[in-house]
Amino acid sequence: MTATRAALGVIGLGAISRYYLAALEHSPHWRLAAVCDARPEALRRHGDAVPGWTDAAAMLRETPLDGVVVAVPNDAHAEVCRAALTAGVPVCVEKPLALTAAQGRELAGLSAEFETPLLTAFHRRHNDAFRVLRSAVTAAGSPVRTVRVRYLERIEEHTGGESWYLEPERCGGGCVADNGPNAFDLVRQLLGDVALTHSFVGRDAAGVDRTAHLRLRADDGAEAEVLLDWSYPGEAKDVTVTLADGRALDADLLAGHPGFKGSLWHEYERILVEFAGLRTTTNRTGTADGTGGGTGDGAGGGLACLDLVGAAYAREAARPDTPLVPEPSRRPDNNEAREAREAREART
Repeated sequence: MTATRAALGVIGLGAISRYYLAALEHSPHWRLAAVCDARPEALRRHGDAVPGWTDAAAMLRETPLDGVVVAVPNDAHAEVCRAALTAGVPVCVEKPLALTAAQGRELAGLSAEFETPLLTAFHRRHNDAFRVLRSAVTAAGSPVRTVRVRYLERIEEHTGGESWYLEPERCGGGCVADNGPNAFDLVRQLLGDVALTHSFVGRDAAGVDRTAHLRLRADDGAEAEVLLDWSYPGEAKDVTVTLADGRALDADLLAGHPGFKGSLWHEYERILVEFAGLRTTTNRTGTADGTGGGTGDGAGGGLACLDLVGAAYAREAARPDTPLVPEPSRRPDNNEAREAREAREART
């Protein structure tokens, strides 16, 4: 541990905050200095260990902080981030950066105006299997031809009892708004900037998008396919890369991490490393640990991914495309996915 660790506040004590709080327990860069949640009952479990606040603006005014994690529902991202950035407090905000691209641009503008770092937390870029894959792609000596990202889960198992995930006006949409940014970020880690070329969005009776088949293209012609599903029986999250010489490389993002959401623990530890590096470096749109996080959009890639979410919904509304493949929830079932993962682990 460093002699003096930076003071970090956590705003929002919902389902995802546990991963930040666990990472903080042994972070060499940060110490927990304050917590904030509008629900007094959420603050009680912290007791008197750190100051607790029900109002983020008051916490920012009265508590000396070197940074904040913003883990509130998506519809509150813009308000809380705006308050922190104008107070000169560096921000690490859960994906998506904001509810809309317009809000995201405002936040990126405030980050530049107040010279205050703004990071969108894309935890999957820090997944150990994905990092190995990215290094293998770099060392392969052959251009990338295609990338496929599958992000499949039953959303009701992942909300931690928080209903806002299934309220489009608060989430920003459905699977495209919630899981899309993580999937898009993985594509951008491998291909750089991409544009959307195909959007099929499947909606339930309530109008919530539960499945999506999306295609993107990079400037060099490489293509990516993103498959999202909120109705998948179990969980499957993986990345497959095909190189120009015909080789295929893949990463199972869940492999080696037993237990429900077991892969998130190490990913959030690395988010805090990334945030610490961003706070102490002058290149505030990149990353500190070689993850290639930002391409100059002022939000660690968050604005670019928010633009892709908007493009997917706009294309669906203007000219709906047909599915690229069978429904992801039908291929494969959870047992098959688990057996395939276990077989890969046994070979290593």
